[in-house]
Amino acid sequence: MPIPERLNPTFVQSRPPALDRREEARSRLIVALDVPNAASAAALVGQLEKTCRWFKVGLELFVAAGPAVIPPLVARGHSVFLDLKLHDIPNTVASAVRSASALGVRMLTLHAAGGPAMLAAARAALDGVANPPELLAVTVLTSMDQEQLSAIGLERSPADQVELLARMGLEAGIRGFVTSPQEVAALRALAGPEAVLAIPGIRPAGGAADDQKRVATPAQALRQGASFLVVGRPITQAPDPAEAAEAILEEMAEAL
Repeated sequence: MPIPERLNPTFVQSRPPALDRREEARSRLIVALDVPNAASAAALVGQLEKTCRWFKVGLELFVAAGPAVIPPLVARGHSVFLDLKLHDIPNTVASAVRSASALGVRMLTLHAAGGPAMLAAARAALDGVANPPELLAVTVLTSMDQEQLSAIGLERSPADQVELLARMGLEAGIRGFVTSPQEVAALRALAGPEAVLAIPGIRPAGGAADDQKRVATPAQALRQGASFLVVGRPITQAPDPAEAAEAILEEMAEAL
């Protein structure tokens, strides 16, 4: 499933030649900068920037380095996925969305569990904003399985909970979602071809699952309808991160 034109104006609908598939793969791989400080992030980006275009700034790095870590990435021509999973009262989240948009990020996450009023307020906060980020509603974390959902009082299956939250998000005007690879196909069918689906829990064939419960290979996730793949430890903790990223890009290109 191609990514929407607003996030990548050069995508093609038919199966492209091998070189173009490789470039499309580069436009759809997001590397998670889950590192403890700005210096570590800069070093990792330096190793990967000839290979990768998108980088995710999550809670660990954002708390350690603050918003100041983002402008240098943008200035170097990289696309930034700010993964803070905002979850608060509607007014607070709306204000945070406006602040994040001023940083020049391309995508920003919210917790769908914040409810329809929060999601609608977040979407409305971007009305009139030039080049706004794509808002992605996080459905069910990839670290959660049925046992974990039951522990917080949710007796639905992960798939049913994802569907409920996605329907709520769509009604609130959200057109981007984060879910595990196991729910991609159903969510793509529900949300339609223009929805942006950013999928974590990606592990190369034979790779360790770590603390993730619902995972898939890059090829599996793309064939199910993922727009973007978010990959952290299989790249960032590899002996040679650039080599690991190239191997994942190769698998992605074959699946496109």
